[in-house]
Amino acid sequence: MYIGVILFFCNYYMMSQQVFGIVIHGGAGNILPAHFTKELESQYHQKLNEALQEGYNVLENGGSATDAVVAAIKVLEDSPLFNAGKGSVFNSQGQIEMDASIMEGREMKAGAVAGIRRIKNPIDCAKLVMEQTPHVLLLGQGAENLWVSKGYNLVDTSYFYDEKRLKQWKENKKSTSKPQKHGTVGAVALDKYGNLAAGTSTGGMMDKMPGRVGDSPIIGAGTYACNQSCAISCTGHGEYFIRYTVAHDVHCKMLYQNKTLKEAIHTILFDELLPIGGTGGIIGIDKQGNVVMDFNTTGMYRGFKLSTGKQTTLIFDDKKSTQ
Repeated sequence: MYIGVILFFCNYYMMSQQVFGIVIHGGAGNILPAHFTKELESQYHQKLNEALQEGYNVLENGGSATDAVVAAIKVLEDSPLFNAGKGSVFNSQGQIEMDASIMEGREMKAGAVAGIRRIKNPIDCAKLVMEQTPHVLLLGQGAENLWVSKGYNLVDTSYFYDEKRLKQWKENKKSTSKPQKHGTVGAVALDKYGNLAAGTSTGGMMDKMPGRVGDSPIIGAGTYACNQSCAISCTGHGEYFIRYTVAHDVHCKMLYQNKTLKEAIHTILFDELLPIGGTGGIIGIDKQGNVVMDFNTTGMYRGFKLSTGKQTTLIFDDKKSTQ
């Protein structure tokens, strides 16, 4: 009995000392103040803060980093402001195909879906794959069949239709330069128990070939989490992030080269990706609760909220992105 009491108080003490928090992103790219009205800028900050608060509430109430990541991402998936879920962009045939992944750092479990069209919150299905199947990645109809088999409903594809996205798609069709749209949402979290988790969700690249899959559902490319090091979610030109296994490389640089989270992310973005044309951003949190939100584009929707009281949301090239 006495041993049980001692263990209880030891665990309580450790929880009370553990920094916890959540970091989110809503995509990186050619994001400049000139592109925004004050009202639109305010809408983005409001939605980022809502996502942070949803995720943080889970952590504050003793929930897992995994559940916090899912809670935050679902807010962003439900908003047409971001290229994920409700706000997903159209492929070259005018259809929507969504990808998502999640990974937890304690047991290194992971789940992902790609090319789904009728699941309201792709991150929920990725979590389902992780927790209720022996697999990591399910595609299209297979993922939707799993979803239905577990008693969940599909939504009509019209749910994802957004007039703003249609206009962007038509304008992109007329463009000769084919500008890249780095639209993705993601979250990383550290809970009271010292566990890390990461998740990423996207509608993919605008005007992409049907069936194209980027880095977001690829474990080690767009998403990675390990309690020994960090939790990472990426956004950017997915083909580069896949080829350079970016999310896992952050972990490796920390574990084997003794780089800090900030050093590892900055090296990858500016010394490895940018010289070959790989643009985008990376968010991360390490096992001590250090936060990094870095990017090699003009902006990235991002924010964090920590148990230390520090929190912020940012959009443009403000380098107050490390805590």
